[in-house]
Amino acid sequence: MKILIASHNNHKIKEIKAIFMGTNVKLVSLDEFDDHDDVEETEHTFIKNAVIKAKYYAKKYRMPAISDDSGLCVDALNGRPGVHSKRYSNGNDNQNNLKLLKELEGISNRKAHFVSVVVIYFPDCTYKAYEGIAHGEIGHHLKTYENAFGYDPLFYPDGYDQNYAEIGAQIKNQISHRARALQKLKEDLDEVINHE
Repeated sequence: MKILIASHNNHKIKEIKAIFMGTNVKLVSLDEFDDHDDVEETEHTFIKNAVIKAKYYAKKYRMPAISDDSGLCVDALNGRPGVHSKRYSNGNDNQNNLKLLKELEGISNRKAHFVSVVVIYFPDCTYKAYEGIAHGEIGHHLKTYENAFGYDPLFYPDGYDQNYAEIGAQIKNQISHRARALQKLKEDLDEVINHE
């Protein structure tokens, strides 16, 4: 069965493909269709944003599409940046991280959690959604890493003294918010493959 990954984010595509390795599903990316459409996430919840993207591509290519919307929710900031995580500073990942550190200056409560909602949308306009959450806390200093992605250099998952950028892809793909959501989808894989 072929499923389209409705994302232009190479980090996400790599993570999703790694998690689905060894299954009966062939994952294809938008690059393989030379598709550069920019689908705007205009909603205020992770699930609604994930549905927007998955629905758009499932209808466009008449094939099941997987989309993920995820973000970082910081307790001391009342859940911000949340659904606005990617556009938090209107800049790049590094600027987002710097803004977060600035907002947390002098605050001792660094607790935070990542949320990921993964949606698989079928051409018959039905869909299934899966949520994954990873708890942790925000570090005090920003270090630079070659292949760091998003807030990974600042997020220390519970039970680890290394941040997401340091623990390596193998561990991250077992414990991350996205991995947890995708794991739930994987458990439903027979149902997904046999979807009428």
